[in-house]
Amino acid sequence: MIDHSGVSVSDATRSKAFYRAALAPLGYTLLMEWEQFAGFGVAPKPDFWIGQDKPNVPPVHIAFRAESRAQVDAFYRAAMAAGGKDNGTPGLRPQYHPDYYGAFVLDPDGHNIEAVCHTPG
Repeated sequence: MIDHSGVSVSDATRSKAFYRAALAPLGYTLLMEWEQFAGFGVAPKPDFWIGQDKPNVPPVHIAFRAESRAQVDAFYRAAMAAGGKDNGTPGLRPQYHPDYYGAFVLDPDGHNIEAVCHTPG
């Protein structure tokens, strides 16, 4: 089981604003921060971190679990409104499995951020 993960970003302030907005529909909030680091998660513990440094090359793919397809849709809208770039609109991805419903957005540094729901309808 993974305890936490993270990515390096070129501008912590910009990325903090992006992730605060994009992950809010999934119940994530900014739980810890200091200097150029920020930890997001569902209280009480952050499980996704950003840190200002040279961005990861190649960019990283991270998928966040959504409880519903509506959350996936809300994630996509929020991420796009926060400056993300489309990398796959919300929809079924039956090549993974029949109920795989996901959306993909590139963050300000090109990391592929996904929200995915695995349950039917």
